[in-house]
Amino acid sequence: MKKIEYTIFSVLLVVLSIGTLSASVRQTREEYIEKYKKIAVAHMERYGIPASITMAQGILESDAGNSQLSRSSNNHFGIKCKKGWKGRKVYHDDDAKGECFRAYSNVEASYRDHAEFLDSSPRYDSLFAYPADDYRSWARGLKAAGYATAPDYAERLITIIEKYRLYILDREDGAAIYSSAKNAKENAEWFASQSSKQDEEPVSPDNFRVTINAHKGYNINRINKVCYVVAKQGDTYASIGEAFYISERTLRRFNEVSKKHTLTKGEIVYIERKKSYIKGKDIEHTVSKGETLHSISQKYGIRVQKLAKMNSLRKNSTLRVGSKVYIFNWW
Repeated sequence: MKKIEYTIFSVLLVVLSIGTLSASVRQTREEYIEKYKKIAVAHMERYGIPASITMAQGILESDAGNSQLSRSSNNHFGIKCKKGWKGRKVYHDDDAKGECFRAYSNVEASYRDHAEFLDSSPRYDSLFAYPADDYRSWARGLKAAGYATAPDYAERLITIIEKYRLYILDREDGAAIYSSAKNAKENAEWFASQSSKQDEEPVSPDNFRVTINAHKGYNINRINKVCYVVAKQGDTYASIGEAFYISERTLRRFNEVSKKHTLTKGEIVYIERKKSYIKGKDIEHTVSKGETLHSISQKYGIRVQKLAKMNSLRKNSTLRVGSKVYIFNWW
C-alpha cells in the first residue's frame, strides 16, 4: 500500500513540477508580435490606429503577455474600469492599491476594446489627425492625452517600435511583409535595409482611380491607394458604416466631416483613412465653382490639412475659381 502511495505522490510531484516550469516560461516579444500582429493591422485598417502603436502598447502594458494582470484578465492594454464598464473586473495595484481593471474573455476582446476605447474617447480625438504611419506623433499624443502616467511613456513606445521594426506593419500588406522578412535567411540584413520613412512607389496620375471589388451592393474603388464607395440614394454614414463594420464616428473622421453633415447621393465616402500626399509628378488642379479644399481632398484621397499645407492655405480658405491647387508633391 505504501508503495502505491509513494508512486502516486511521485506522479503528482512530476505534474506539479511541469506546471511550475510551464508557468515560469516567458513569452518573448517576438512571439507576442507574431501572435497578435494581424489583429493590430486589422484594427489599423478599421480605426486608423497605427498597428505599430497597438503592438508597442500591448508589449509594454502587458510585458508581452507575461504580466500578472494580462494573465489573470486578458487585459493587454492596462485599461481601467472607468465609469460605465459593465464587464468583468479584476483588482490590481497600479498607481494606487487595488485599482479596478477591465477583464476580458480572451486577448482578442482586449485588442478590440483598446481600439474602441481610443476611437470613442474625445480626449484622444487629436491623435486621429496624425497619419497612420506617424508612430512618433501617436506615441507622444498618447502621453499628452494622459493614457499613462510614466513620464517617458512615449519614448518607451518609440524604442519598442524601432527596435522590432514594427513600423513595417503600418505599410500596406505590412503583416505579410513583416512575416516574410522574419522568415528570410538574412533577416537582420533585410531589416537593416528597411526605413521607417521609406517612400511608396510613384503613382501614375492617370491611373490612381480604379474599381477593385464589390461588397453588399457597393463598388469599392481606390484613389491614391485608399478605398472608397459612392453613396446611393438614402445612404447615411451610419448605414455605410454598418455595411463595412466601421463606426459612424470613425467613418466621419475618415471623410473629415462633422456630425451635422448629411450624406447625399453620389458623394465619395472613404472607408479608410486618406493619405498625406500622392508621390509622383506635380499636378495642378484648376478650381471650379463651388469647390473647397475639402471637396478637392475627397477627389484625390488626400487629407485636408495636408492639402492646405502644401498650398500654404488654411483648411477653411475660400478658393478663387480658376486658381490652381497643387496635388502632387515629392516630400
